[in-house]
Amino acid sequence: MGINRYIGRKPILAFGNSDGDFEMLEYTTSAPGPRLGLIVHHDDGEREYAYDRKSSVGRLERGLDEAGPRGWVVVSMKNDWRRVYDAGQR
Repeated sequence: MGINRYIGRKPILAFGNSDGDFEMLEYTTSAPGPRLGLIVHHDDGEREYAYDRKSSVGRLERGLDEAGPRGWVVVSMKNDWRRVYDAGQR
């Protein structure tokens, strides 16, 4: 795996936001000991981009389905973030 090639060991934290990050989350949280897998769910189309199960880009379906059984935390941009910044607000 590319992660091991670059850092030489399994990480203890992995954060993703689409099904393209599934294998990274799976790899990180499959090791023994404390591990954290977190998915940022882009579900706030009014303040940011919304992509989910039916998105043409940034699809998040498998990650949502398997987050609970795998113990991954899902953070909702819509419900859990008080403020979302765009590039012009920095």
